[in-house]
Amino acid sequence: MKWDNQLINHLQWSNAIINREGKEIVAREIAAMAEEGDVIGAGSGSTVYLTLFALAERIRKESLHIEVIPASAEISMTCIQLGIPQTTLWNKRPDWAFDGADEVDPERSLIKGRGGAMFKEKLLIKSSGKNFIIIDDTKLVDHLGSRFPIPVEVFPSALTFVESEMRRLGASEITLRLADGKDGPVLTENGNFILDTRFSYIDPSLEENLKMITGVIESGLFIGYDVEIVVAK
Repeated sequence: MKWDNQLINHLQWSNAIINREGKEIVAREIAAMAEEGDVIGAGSGSTVYLTLFALAERIRKESLHIEVIPASAEISMTCIQLGIPQTTLWNKRPDWAFDGADEVDPERSLIKGRGGAMFKEKLLIKSSGKNFIIIDDTKLVDHLGSRFPIPVEVFPSALTFVESEMRRLGASEITLRLADGKDGPVLTENGNFILDTRFSYIDPSLEENLKMITGVIESGLFIGYDVEIVVAK
């Protein structure tokens, strides 16, 4: 027996979608890549959300059989809403994955994590055979950290220890991300805190050094990953 899922059936994106027309064009391009039997990793963000609608249209019109591994609860609920089959990394490995980014530099390194799902997003990218990062041109930067801080997911009990260790690494600014719509801090998909941090330097060693701090689950730095950047015009 199925639930009467009114909340999920009427789910909408939580914020206004900037450059929606351009993102919808790219969403259709990404959805067109899906082939029969594909297992597809889906990150988070508005362009990922729109791509699910394009995939759902292909499923309806072409009887396309695919499965999606979502990185966030919102994307998972959208799959339920649209009738897109889901699976998990316990069962399947993605043939390819798609996601968004907050910043992309000329070397295709990324800052991600404004949506709070950087751990699962990084796990999908690491697990996938091929990865597409969908952005608009406002996300292109000369160097990482130009516009956004680096999100760092932290186990709550380790908060003060992690703060002291990040200051030792040279953090110039550390802010606990507070929620909008609830009291207290934002919680990640895994129930952890997010520290938004700024450093005077960003290089591959910083991603590694942050991850080595006990209590850090993951950072929003994606440096040197094999990704293809797709820009919505």
